Amino acid sequence: MQQKLKPSRLAWLIALALSGVQAQESTVVLGEVTVNSGNAGSLPTRSILTSVDVMGAERVQDKNVMNSWELIGQMPGVQLTEFRLGAESGKPSFRAFNGEGYINGIKLLIDGVPSNINSGNMRYLDMIFPLDIDYVEVVRGTNDPRYGLHNIGGNINVATRQGGNYTDARVTVGSFNTQEVQAALGRESGGFAQNYFVAKQDSDGYRDHSRSEKYSIGGKWFYTSDAGDLKAGLIARTYNHEAKSPGYMTASELAADRWQSATRNANDHDSRDMQQLSGHLDFQISQNLAYSSKLYYNGIEDDRYVTYSNWSGSTLPRQRRLWNEEHMGWINTLTWQASKMIAIEGGFNYEHQNNRYRRYRYAYSEPTNFSTPAATANDESYTLDNFGAYVQAVIKPSESWKIVPAIRIDTFKGHTTYNATGQTYPLQDYDWINQPKLSIVYSPSPAFSVYGNWGRTFQIVTGSKSPTYVATGTAEIKPSINTGIELGTKFRLTERTETRIALWQQDATAEVANLPSANATQNLGETRRKGIDFQITTHLTDKFKMWFSHAYQEAKIVGGYASGSTSLVGKEVFATPRHITNIGMDYQATESLRFDLQGRAQGSYYIDDQNAQGKYGGYVLFDGGVHYALTKNFGIDLQVKNMFDRKYEYVWYDNFFYPASSYQPMFSPGAGRSFYASLNLKM
Repeated sequence: MQQKLKPSRLAWLIALALSGVQAQESTVVLGEVTVNSGNAGSLPTRSILTSVDVMGAERVQDKNVMNSWELIGQMPGVQLTEFRLGAESGKPSFRAFNGEGYINGIKLLIDGVPSNINSGNMRYLDMIFPLDIDYVEVVRGTNDPRYGLHNIGGNINVATRQGGNYTDARVTVGSFNTQEVQAALGRESGGFAQNYFVAKQDSDGYRDHSRSEKYSIGGKWFYTSDAGDLKAGLIARTYNHEAKSPGYMTASELAADRWQSATRNANDHDSRDMQQLSGHLDFQISQNLAYSSKLYYNGIEDDRYVTYSNWSGSTLPRQRRLWNEEHMGWINTLTWQASKMIAIEGGFNYEHQNNRYRRYRYAYSEPTNFSTPAATANDESYTLDNFGAYVQAVIKPSESWKIVPAIRIDTFKGHTTYNATGQTYPLQDYDWINQPKLSIVYSPSPAFSVYGNWGRTFQIVTGSKSPTYVATGTAEIKPSINTGIELGTKFRLTERTETRIALWQQDATAEVANLPSANATQNLGETRRKGIDFQITTHLTDKFKMWFSHAYQEAKIVGGYASGSTSLVGKEVFATPRHITNIGMDYQATESLRFDLQGRAQGSYYIDDQNAQGKYGGYVLFDGGVHYALTKNFGIDLQVKNMFDRKYEYVWYDNFFYPASSYQPMFSPGAGRSFYASLNLKM
């Protein structure tokens, strides 16, 4: 009797049939990667898309970070925006989309499940701790048809560990009274796999009034049939974070004491709870036909007390913000291997969001007294419904060519209700948003490939009081359409050295800078983002490997709207550094002893839309580590972060709360040199 193919095996057979060997793809892999989770029956991302980077567990699980978004900063071209204000800590972005919160251009997925909140921010990423990560996959550009909402410049998928038999634990102590415990357990037998994870992290923080306490608990249960044609499972996670917030500082406060927290911020804090629940199904319908499905629920409750500045003339700078969001969705994919030359994949998704946002303002006091609101700025309940569908074909007319045409469509419905008055307004009618795409890879030899892609994505304005929820008859607001093009090459300089170079450009119509939490919406107009990405990885010897990447990027306003009476044309999009650089080295001195070094640099950036307030925020940082295996099962890690004790800050321009004559930059400093020691158990 012929044995049926497991869904995961089908995926890899399709990848091999369409792409030949790994060298023919345009994907760059950082570290060792064994893919055993995700959309098992669907086409593997790295075999159908261009400009893909994958970072394996070996580059993640032994790192000490306060938040998991910091890990993604190791990957090429990734910008980190570091607020570091309690639970509102920061996020990654790339392709000249910044992490300010105004233009959230990157889709986040966790185990293939959409994980952005309504505004596009990535708060659910905090639920995942390093020891539970299997790999991180980054797709750049506009040619991925699988996702619509927030997938403007690309997407990040964080895949956690599934299956296997292991017992891992990591105990860490370090600077700022940091204490962390992570534990992961995997058991697999007789077709049933169960994985569990728990983590607890406490820290006093490197600034005054920045105590943080958080925990995360998760479980995964999967069943695979004896024939291997069916895999079904459930993933559940819960997370809690209680954090004080040290607040932003003025330039004079920063100069006086960069680790202080001003008196006005003494009552600032955040309480955040998040949950994720998802059901997964992969079914091998026939030898050439596979079906994959995900049903998911995301829930977040966030209660944030924040004081932005010291201006005493308004209630605006002192606020309490409450988010309650529930997102439910269903993702379906059907993959058909029509022949050795053609595979076709199609799918659809539906997501329903049920959200509520409340924002209260408080009278001036030092510190802010949050007991009695002086005004209510927001109290809205709002929904957003998204239906999207796509189809793509992977055509391999010869051993050297791969052509991937695709089309995606999305539509949206919803309404907002002002709870104080009961007034309800519908979402603007965006109609169907069409997104054609095309990718081509030419590989004349296993050591060399040239690729190009073209595609369209979109931005819609989200939030509860945004101009998209309006009375019937109001003029339509069209979505911002992003059109991207990329040309690149990947080649092997030597047997141990691999390089990728890419030139890209992305043009947007009617782009909007939108900060839903502050009802701040600004029409930027037509924008153009462009850049060059360079990456190289090499194994100099069996024991010594290095990697280097440099991304030059630019985001400018090239036409359309103006800010007041002054044109923005020719200005750079604020908070977008011109260059992002990564370098790393790993030396396995002996079987038991390993050294590593990572460096990361970001250029400075304009902090205002008129580019008139100067540039801030650039830095060069290095982290290092020593890893020693005491026995087969026990090891010690010693790590130093910001080893040269460089001073750096995240900076934003405070032009919301002051009178125009008093606008000023506000600073959130990064941590100085810090040390960590970890004890690892692996069984």
